[in-house]
Amino acid sequence: MLPRGHARFDLPLLVSDGIENAEPARALPHIAVPMDATRSGTPSIQYHNIVDQQIASIVSPLPPFIRQQRHCFGDSSPGEFPLAASPSIVLHVLTGCNLDPQDLAKLEASIGFLSATCSFFRQPAHFEPDKELSISELAALDMCQKRAIFKPMTTDEKEILKQRCGGSWKLVLRFLLAGEACCRREKSQAIAGPGHSIAVTSSGAVYSFGSNSSGQLGHGTLEEEWHPRRIRSLQGIRIIQAAAGAGRTMLISDGGRVYAFGKDSFGEAEYGAQGSKLVTAPTPVESLKNIFVVQAAIGNFFTAVLSREGRVYTFSWGNDTKLGHQTDPNDQEPHPLLGPLENIPVVQIAAGYCYLLALACQPSGMSVYSVGCGLGGKLGHGSRTDEKLPRLIEQFQLLNLQPAVVAAGAWHAAVVGKDGRVCTWGWGRYGCLGHGNEDCESAPKVVEGLNKIKAVHVATGDYTTFVVSEDGDVYSFGCGESSSLGHNAGADGQENRHTNVLSPELVTSLKEVKERVVQISLTNSIYWNAHTFALMESGKLYAFGAGDKGQLGMELLDQQSERGKPERVDIDLN
Repeated sequence: MLPRGHARFDLPLLVSDGIENAEPARALPHIAVPMDATRSGTPSIQYHNIVDQQIASIVSPLPPFIRQQRHCFGDSSPGEFPLAASPSIVLHVLTGCNLDPQDLAKLEASIGFLSATCSFFRQPAHFEPDKELSISELAALDMCQKRAIFKPMTTDEKEILKQRCGGSWKLVLRFLLAGEACCRREKSQAIAGPGHSIAVTSSGAVYSFGSNSSGQLGHGTLEEEWHPRRIRSLQGIRIIQAAAGAGRTMLISDGGRVYAFGKDSFGEAEYGAQGSKLVTAPTPVESLKNIFVVQAAIGNFFTAVLSREGRVYTFSWGNDTKLGHQTDPNDQEPHPLLGPLENIPVVQIAAGYCYLLALACQPSGMSVYSVGCGLGGKLGHGSRTDEKLPRLIEQFQLLNLQPAVVAAGAWHAAVVGKDGRVCTWGWGRYGCLGHGNEDCESAPKVVEGLNKIKAVHVATGDYTTFVVSEDGDVYSFGCGESSSLGHNAGADGQENRHTNVLSPELVTSLKEVKERVVQISLTNSIYWNAHTFALMESGKLYAFGAGDKGQLGMELLDQQSERGKPERVDIDLN
């Protein structure tokens, strides 16, 4: 407490070797300074006089300021990273941020003044499980370990996959992420099959509804179901993928097992005689028990499956002018798809009418191969000739487009590029290619009507195409039969329901739902009227199109056979 009549002044000192490093020195003792007593109206008070002294004699001398230089190259020499002694910190950051494999690769690239830092990310980190791996490689391996299909692999299986992908864990990570992105692997999904429907929840439960003439609903009966009904016999089995063909369903568990029911033939035509017997409940496919399967695709006259390692196997419809091996419609044995894809990992397959597309993952980037019937130019090679072995579609390189998702309709195909562009090709009937006409295109062509959006998903059916943008908006074009395009221009919901659409149009009926769409599925059959599912980010499912067999999952009014406007299905897939 100072005597009245004195003011207190704190006098900080700035000690600096430059403005940017200025910092307060130690606080000085408080100095009592007399105030003018006549102005304050306070009588003068006696106090001890302070002998004049130099301030330096009052303040104890400060230690000399040493400016420390901090940078990432250490104290000794460039390239010595301070965290090298404890790289687990860096590893934790890299894996926690879920960096893209390309970002991890960039950390190792020598770029000018960053070359020393990059050498740190390139050199061995001396960490388990492999002390020779770099930090970025360890981060990639750690993120691979989080993938459900990678976890159960043995050490030898993981090493084989690594070599198959190009010898790097970053390439393995890219392979795994690409498969998850294009197939909704381990996420909820809805499949609009020919006359029947399959819905898989995020927890792996399966519901089915619609036509059941071959037991394709899996409930042990041949009765139709007009509302989603859970397949109880699968309790305790988590399903991550589903495929639906005419009279046949295939399900894939998180353990790589395949369950099939309905027609017992892998390669019979979708319309006509049944197989030798009907299977009305999910039954493991014994011929695939030694193959860890992650995806199945049912085409006309054949079936294809994709293994965890990216190998493609096909059943039947495989004479020497088709899929490169000789089989018959009743063949129950999987045959490896021969040719270039024997040594190239595939992340997605898509089956159409007598042809197959494969999205391949190579060190140089993503690419698409096609094999089978070339009618209408749907193989994408600039001709209409058949291909008995997979052949690279070279047009994407000319377009400078990295394919990310493939879709195979009955007679046409589509691809979404990593940059959001959409390409279509094949038979252009009813405008299903979206180029404003009905012309055929024998090589992929960019859909100019979608150049203002970034697409993330595409689905194709019988002369019908749907595209989902990153904002969750949906565009459709092609055949309007059965109201499956979702366009309703009139106030009564009737006008324009069956009109063919030659160029992409926003599906306003889904926009009105005010939910973000994450997946579209539509019937891919030339014999069944089409229906369409729109799966929302919230897990809600909407349906429209043909519903005369209960495939929409809801009752129709008398004399109705379809729904022109999206209606909520009574099921929550999240």
